[in-house]
Amino acid sequence: MQKSLLFAFLFLISLTTKGQLTPDQFLRMEKAVGPGSFFNNHLSGFILEDMDAKTVLYEKNSHLNFIPASTTKLFTLFSAITILNDSTQTLRYVTSGDTIHIWGSGDPSWKYKKFQDPGIQKLIQAFSHVVYSDANMDSPAFGYGWQWDDYYYDYSAELTSLPIFGNLLEVRKEGTKPIVLPKRFQDSVYQTSRTIRELERDFHHNRFYYNPANFRGSERYIPLLTSPELFVKLATEATGKTWHYRKDALPENHLSYRGSPIFPMLKEMMLESDNFLAEQLMLMVSDRLFQRLDTERAIEFMLKTYLFDLPDQPKWVDGSGLSRHNLFTPRTMVTLFEKLYRMIPDHELFELLPTGGVSGSLKNNYQAAQPYIFAKTGTMSNNHSLVGLIKTKSGKTYSFAFMNSNYLNKASEVRSEMEKVLLMVRDML
Repeated sequence: MQKSLLFAFLFLISLTTKGQLTPDQFLRMEKAVGPGSFFNNHLSGFILEDMDAKTVLYEKNSHLNFIPASTTKLFTLFSAITILNDSTQTLRYVTSGDTIHIWGSGDPSWKYKKFQDPGIQKLIQAFSHVVYSDANMDSPAFGYGWQWDDYYYDYSAELTSLPIFGNLLEVRKEGTKPIVLPKRFQDSVYQTSRTIRELERDFHHNRFYYNPANFRGSERYIPLLTSPELFVKLATEATGKTWHYRKDALPENHLSYRGSPIFPMLKEMMLESDNFLAEQLMLMVSDRLFQRLDTERAIEFMLKTYLFDLPDQPKWVDGSGLSRHNLFTPRTMVTLFEKLYRMIPDHELFELLPTGGVSGSLKNNYQAAQPYIFAKTGTMSNNHSLVGLIKTKSGKTYSFAFMNSNYLNKASEVRSEMEKVLLMVRDML
């Protein structure tokens, strides 16, 4: 027994000499996340790195794969900044007399949220006719591995080459009934005796149902069932120009139009964890690279080029993290985050990251008089992760990834236990 204790002590001393934790700090971390802790009843991984010294201070299961959920958006952020630079890729076009032919490049900003207008109205102003084609769109409307029953939630809007209104129906409550925008859908709203509390869309059609006895109106947006034919109707109404749909191939000789600054879109994606923006950003990345809208191809390119040096090969399949097929290890997440840390100016990075107790998806968690957590969250059923930066009381900043899968607890319980661990890290380093 004495020999085992001696070996353990020498091991802890060896860690210290490599610039990691002291023996006491190491034992505290082991007690907090190791055997016997709350995190031992499910798959849990943690890694804490000193970015300046480029050393791992502590890790547990950092080599294992986890479902990352919305922390996948860190990969999308990296891709967008690397490939798109400072502006959106809005569309490609050719002109012929009084007609302009348009192929969308994935820009989601047209009449969505409060983004700067991409200037489509100005672009088409001199033309009598607008011909729209989606022949350059290779990706399907839904991502690989998305849950089918998410179809009527706003976080699962369909993907298109040139969205309008975010491919969503806006819902407002007036008395006991819903008022919807665009107005053309008001005649497609029907009463039902089913015990539903929100406006719900039919699975196969843009028909919407509500129960006036139970209608709450708390769901502000519902995904539309999109089609090129519906798009040209909405675009005609929005611009006052006649739009036509024709599935023409994108000619080799064409012009490219970039509409808006990209930073506000990246900020909204990160702070509010907007899945639609994340997916459309990856389509824009693909358009810039290949003049085709193909998320799978864009992901393959990024992994083979800018992300070839990740410690573990990730399974990355979408831009938002809605898919359960995504699989990343904590040490891969930290490596990716540190790439972002070195390429984005500090003031911009901290503006992009949700801040504990202050902004975005962390506004109600990790509250402290002095904010100490700046990180991207990721949550879906039985999975919760947090990847980003922690500022300690000594004034140092460390990167970390804390990933949890296959738990039966409520997500709020997992977050609460994670907060205890991160508070301990903040106070002891």
